Amino acid sequence: MSNTKELSKAAYEFEAKMPLAQALPLGLQHVLAMFVGNLTPLLIITGACGMGGGSEFAGLQVSLLQNAMLVAGIVTLVQLYAIGPVGGRVPIIMGTSSGFIGVFNSVAATMGGGVLAYGAMMGASIIGGLFEGVLGFFLKPLRKFFPSVVTGTVVLSIGLSLISVGISSFGGGNGASDFGSVENLVLALFVLIVILALKHGTKGMASSSSILLGIMAGYAAAFIMGLVLPHTGMTADGAEYTKSWVLNWDKVAQAGWFAVPSIVPVKIVFDLRAILPVMIMFIVTAVETVGDISGVMEGGIGREATDKELAGGVICDGVGSSFAALFGVLPNTSFSQNVGLVAMTKVVNRFALATGAVFLILCGLIPKLGALVSIMPQAVLGGAAVMMFSSIVVSGIQLIMKGPMTPRNLTIVSVALGVGYGMGANSGILANTPEFVRLIFGGSGIVPAAVVAILLNILLPRDSN
Repeated sequence: MSNTKELSKAAYEFEAKMPLAQALPLGLQHVLAMFVGNLTPLLIITGACGMGGGSEFAGLQVSLLQNAMLVAGIVTLVQLYAIGPVGGRVPIIMGTSSGFIGVFNSVAATMGGGVLAYGAMMGASIIGGLFEGVLGFFLKPLRKFFPSVVTGTVVLSIGLSLISVGISSFGGGNGASDFGSVENLVLALFVLIVILALKHGTKGMASSSSILLGIMAGYAAAFIMGLVLPHTGMTADGAEYTKSWVLNWDKVAQAGWFAVPSIVPVKIVFDLRAILPVMIMFIVTAVETVGDISGVMEGGIGREATDKELAGGVICDGVGSSFAALFGVLPNTSFSQNVGLVAMTKVVNRFALATGAVFLILCGLIPKLGALVSIMPQAVLGGAAVMMFSSIVVSGIQLIMKGPMTPRNLTIVSVALGVGYGMGANSGILANTPEFVRLIFGGSGIVPAAVVAILLNILLPRDSN
């Protein structure tokens, strides 16, 4: 019982000391929650540049994927512990941002793809990251534009945008030939039930590690399914495909045991066609990071983030993105998926999260370890994700309710979600607007919701006391 009490106290305190044996599983479940999302943007953009698996640059793509895990682990440690002003000392996991996919796809199309275009993205990321870092130093005087009703609306829109991602994984992942199959749905539902049973039916370590244990149970279930069910299916066109829940053990067997990270794997190019749109996206990223940090502090610690925490977090976002570009990796920002995990489990212990960061670094150095995590079926991740992402929505609501729900605040939330989030979530409405508008506001509902909330907070008259 003493171990249970020790966990219950230390796990929910940011700077408390924890035994390594208890911290490891709590950190590992953070890695599992973000692992696929950390690599997906890189796969998409290298593919858009013609550097995918079937090209002459296939080896370079594998190297970049390894670097993405290494960089995410290093930048996470900086965010947790801080180096001078860089890092907010907040329970945030960092990873490759998916928010830049639209802009980088446009850059690839404009510049004709290839290694040259990818190098231009890295050059733009270096400059844009430094630009965001400078913004972080001026965040304190800008804090008045981010009261709880604004940050709460941003956090709420982040959660709403992620729910569809979680449900997509629940069905096997968008693009899967067997998306929505009974096998995928049953596997995801099984993981969700295991998590719920452990979370609310046990105490101590089992309850706090419910996400990790649920995902492990999902691996075991997928393995058993592979023994009794066919691995392939047929599309309506008669083409054979491998079902998305099948564990690809060959990928693990073929992966190496050790890899040395390569610095500046592509030549860095500075081109205004890439720099200008990417710098705009870094402003957007700063707003989203403020929302993530606000959400994790409210959901995990039960208080609002301080000026120092927000500034340090945004500076880490920027400097971390510039650092990532030196390794050929896309910008690194706060991971909203893990904000949901903290909000759900309330585990904010820095050492526990740091063990996850070290595991990411090891995945970058030991390809076989990274391959073992990468074969996780999307349905297994989806079973955990739907609950985690919904927790972000709840954190946003809690932030909004920090202040009185006056007619002014009600208007800010209603219009920001109705017009802002609705417009971004249904980006077809922006089809006839200039390209830069579509790139900034059409990717998700987060950015337009944040812009509308900030503008209304500035423009609407204050409630009379």
